[in-house]
Amino acid sequence: MKPCNMHIVRTLSLVEEMMALADQGDADREDNGCGILYGVLRDSAYKLKKLAEEEKQNHITKGWWQERR
Repeated sequence: MKPCNMHIVRTLSLVEEMMALADQGDADREDNGCGILYGVLRDSAYKLKKLAEEEKQNHITKGWWQERR
C-alpha cells in the first residue's frame, strides 16, 4: 500500500479512537466542561472522518488505492 494511503487508513483508525474516547468520556463525566470537551472531540472526529473518506474515494477513483492483503 502506498504511504499516502496508509496515512488515510491511520487517520480513519485514529478517528475511531477519538469517537470511542468521546463516548467513554461523556459517559464518565462529572461536569458540563467535560461534556463540552467530549462534544468537540466527537464533532472533530466526524469532520476528520468525512474528509478522510472523501480522500480515500479520490484515491480509489484515481486508481491509487489497493486494499491490503
